[in-house]
Amino acid sequence: MPLPKIATPTYEMVLPSSDRKIKYRPFLVKEEKILIIAMESEDQKQITDAIKSVINNCILTRGIKVEKMSTFDIEYLFLNIRGKSVGENVEVMITCPDDNKTKVPVSIPLDEIKIIKDPTHNKDIKLDDNLIMRMRYPSMAEFVKSNFNLDDGITVDQSFDLIIACIDQIYNEEESWSSSDCTKKEMVDFLDQLNSKQFKDIERFFDTMPKLSHTIKVTNPKTKVKSEITLEGLSSFFE
Repeated sequence: MPLPKIATPTYEMVLPSSDRKIKYRPFLVKEEKILIIAMESEDQKQITDAIKSVINNCILTRGIKVEKMSTFDIEYLFLNIRGKSVGENVEVMITCPDDNKTKVPVSIPLDEIKIIKDPTHNKDIKLDDNLIMRMRYPSMAEFVKSNFNLDDGITVDQSFDLIIACIDQIYNEEESWSSSDCTKKEMVDFLDQLNSKQFKDIERFFDTMPKLSHTIKVTNPKTKVKSEITLEGLSSFFE
């Protein structure tokens, strides 16, 4: 006689980028093993791949493609899955900024960690009086490629690759050019035409993107100095 199946609860949440409601379940022991092995490797790409695998397994709503989700959707979803799986708090070791060496453990309720949206953020970048560039958010694949494959930081070429991957279309009142219809060389040549201000406007799109964020207050037990620290991005909550 086969062993009985254990019922797994399901939950709902809203994706920050689209306000779409989705259903998910907590991760199970088999997924926890994937995460533990990845965390023990201390390899950021392996950790990210493990997170993708766990999310794929835990999303119950059909039609959700993790590889196409924005990075901040993935981070927020993973935190919610984790909160329903192993506990409602995450333990983080914080380095006190006043001496930059004393570490203090901090417990953060997961439901207090939110996606912060900059009110000045805009996906449409006005290049001139006629031309507008519409951006889309980087997917996890693009985020991993530009952030986790280099030990010495992102290169100029990889910066361009990320920008090109995130251009949705270029348009004016009469015409529209989809990036999917253009070659990489055509996109590089187009970016090479931009002046410094136009390029800074593109960089601002990335700088002001919605991000997983939480501000905490810590007191250095040695110096008694109180500091306020803002944690951003998924990795900040697993240090």
